[in-house]
Amino acid sequence: MRNIIKSTTFLAILACWLWSTAFVGVKIGLTYHTPLQFAGVRFFISGILIFLYFGKPARYFAELKANLKFILKLSLVQTFIQYSLFYSGLNLVPSSLAAMIIGSQPMFIALVAHFSFHNDKMTPLKTGSILIGVAGIAVITLGRSGVEMKGSLEYLGIALLLVNNMVAGYSNVMVAKHSQGISPAVISSTSLMIGGVLLSVVSVPVEGIHLGPFPPEYWYALAWLSFLSAAAFTIWNSLLKRPGVKVSLLNVWKFLIPVSGATLSWIIMKNENPDTLSLTGMAIIALSLLSLNYANRRAQKQKAGS
Repeated sequence: MRNIIKSTTFLAILACWLWSTAFVGVKIGLTYHTPLQFAGVRFFISGILIFLYFGKPARYFAELKANLKFILKLSLVQTFIQYSLFYSGLNLVPSSLAAMIIGSQPMFIALVAHFSFHNDKMTPLKTGSILIGVAGIAVITLGRSGVEMKGSLEYLGIALLLVNNMVAGYSNVMVAKHSQGISPAVISSTSLMIGGVLLSVVSVPVEGIHLGPFPPEYWYALAWLSFLSAAAFTIWNSLLKRPGVKVSLLNVWKFLIPVSGATLSWIIMKNENPDTLSLTGMAIIALSLLSLNYANRRAQKQKAGS
């Protein structure tokens, strides 16, 4: 049982499940707060939570000092730039189209990994499996609401979300390539805190200052979002550092996020119910994951036989 809990598959699914629970919390939080400022506060608290959990201040600051250049670069890319693009694009694009673009992120990450690692190349089987997953995302999205373009600014929003996907791939490659000698907890804590501060600073001239008062549901949402970000980012960064873990294959598990998010919406939201297209999309994503798992096992056997 302990081996299962520590396995890459289990931890990847856990991290994706945590991220999938964010949709409801973000929806509640943005009812009372502006996007960039809310994200900045959330990520800063997440970084503090990881710091408290780490519990070794001397070692924490020693690792921070020894890897300051890398941490500052990662904070800028993974938290500040990525989430600035994410929220800016989200405000310009219909939610259904945004969900589809964001859901295709594993494909973009796989492309970045293809050009970054000699042992993580796109193969016909891997490419086909990822495209099947993207098709599943499209079916789920179209099943929940149709895509309707309303203005020229929406093309800018699409571009921002596509760049966000590429930046996500680059940040994953950064952690996998350049994070030796620093623990995943320190990586996650520092990048979230520094990125959170940057988002908060930028939000002031853009959005103004919003200090409340906020109702209890806002604080509940903020608390959960802060916890899930702390846990999910730490788990994910630890998996990216594992020997033998390929960035492209690990990120395919992110296809589970919209599946889990839709399921949670059906359970929690009174006006949300499963429909044929959504269930079909989930089946397609399951096929994609099974296909990727087969491709991974096949690659491992070929490597062992060579």
